[in-house]
Amino acid sequence: MDTPILNAICLAGPTAAGKSSVALELARLVGGEIVSVDSMQVYSGLDIGTAKPTPEERRQIAHHLIDVVSLRECFDAADFVTLARAACAGIASRNRTPILCGGTGLYFKALFEGLPQTPEPDAALRAAIESTPMPALLDELRLKDPRAYERIDRMNPRRVMRAIEVIRLTRAPFSEQRADWSNHTLKAGGKEATAAAHPRNFFVLDRDPEDLRRRIEARVDQMFQAGLVQETEDLLRWGLSENRAAMQAIGYRQVVAHLNARGSLHSTMELVKTKTRQFAKRQRTWFRTQCHSTRLLLARDETAPETARRVLAMAHLSGGA
Repeated sequence: MDTPILNAICLAGPTAAGKSSVALELARLVGGEIVSVDSMQVYSGLDIGTAKPTPEERRQIAHHLIDVVSLRECFDAADFVTLARAACAGIASRNRTPILCGGTGLYFKALFEGLPQTPEPDAALRAAIESTPMPALLDELRLKDPRAYERIDRMNPRRVMRAIEVIRLTRAPFSEQRADWSNHTLKAGGKEATAAAHPRNFFVLDRDPEDLRRRIEARVDQMFQAGLVQETEDLLRWGLSENRAAMQAIGYRQVVAHLNARGSLHSTMELVKTKTRQFAKRQRTWFRTQCHSTRLLLARDETAPETARRVLAMAHLSGGA
């Protein structure tokens, strides 16, 4: 693995755990720059619903991999790896410390271990799959790959369709192809690159479930107060509904349904809270089982500077980084 990534400080964990605030404090302490590890913050315009850093925070500390593509473009894990490696190399060249911060577990794992190669998308096959009702696709997945059926997010049509696509193209279970994270190469930016190690400083910030629930509900309330509905209306004019990946973002998807007269604003807000809690639970499971990390349980009254100092006390930093 590239030295800048090995020497990075990584902050992961569930949504609303407080990662971004801690990353800002760490950057101030060590002279760092932040690399976002968030599959939705890459899209320009998805601001309120993804809790992007404020313009003032981005002026104070350099941030990378935010607003890198429009809603008319696609972005995946291979794109992330390419850009994250370049960002970390650039940060290290300035004798600063890369701080990788976010909650997209797949992006972390792709960066550290690479991704198993899967077949390129087939346009005709994808069109046929997209025209198939979701219950029928789920039945097919359950019959052909029970393991994937149990593990996949069955409320995420994009992931279900991709699993079926891979199964039909390879005639092999999707779960087996995604299970092999070793002895493979990752195609990124037209090049093949291997990944073979984990960074020295990978910290997962976590909280007591009730504390996390309270923070999630407060965050959702704040997003709606800040204008999430209006932002979603604006984004629909810029192609949000045509971007399958962006439409999976919690908050936007539910607000779009609300705008289509499928639920009151109050019920929409409650649904967003529920979906966010469920997402946070999946994130906690991912980071507990999929990554080699140090878990930090944050106290309810613990401040971001206090957490940053805890992280720094445990981190192994090389000279000049």
